[in-house]
Amino acid sequence: MEIENLQIPKTELDQIKVILEDWVPKDASLAIAIDGAYVYSVLSRHPIHLPIGKKIDEDSVAAKVLKTRKKTEALIDDSIFGVPYYAIGYPIIFDQMEAALIVILPSSFKVDNKQEPYKFLTGKQNEDWTPIPIECISHIESLQKRTWFYAENEQYKTNITLKELQTKLPEFFVRIHRSYILNIYFIKKITKDITSNFVIVLKNDVELPVSQSYVNDLRKILEF
Repeated sequence: MEIENLQIPKTELDQIKVILEDWVPKDASLAIAIDGAYVYSVLSRHPIHLPIGKKIDEDSVAAKVLKTRKKTEALIDDSIFGVPYYAIGYPIIFDQMEAALIVILPSSFKVDNKQEPYKFLTGKQNEDWTPIPIECISHIESLQKRTWFYAENEQYKTNITLKELQTKLPEFFVRIHRSYILNIYFIKKITKDITSNFVIVLKNDVELPVSQSYVNDLRKILEF
């Protein structure tokens, strides 16, 4: 079946948007994928381009929903659309065809899974493991396919990935880069480098770059 031959009235698709408006966040975007391509999209403030007929990426939530026919949710990095985002996909039947309904949310979206956020992380130094209170951790880094966190100028290794951490850390942690999550209470100042990109200086004078992909999330959380 060629996507160009799909004859789905836009009014029917718009009805889905109206129905969902009561329960999806106002800053969410919506998309419907059928037969490996997007057939409908209503984009909010996300800098994501989803033209009708665009083929879905094999690593996207839409692809996983169409393959498994199960609800799927995931935090996606900037490798697909150039910006990170959180997506929840639902298998639906539309016009007698298997489809995927995708709700696209900011990457800072916190999943309401009723799990308590981390109160500590257990880190490894040499052959020793130490539990560190979460409020004492200044920032977390992904480096050479490993995850490290820092507390009182000490470096610790953890087996938890940044993607996993982002959804289970307290709200005072914010993702600023593909490689960094930081504790906002350790921010000394936010400045710019010679290329006008944001740089965060921590209280111990460590400088962390802010990726363009995460600038909007940072501005929203810190309100500047």
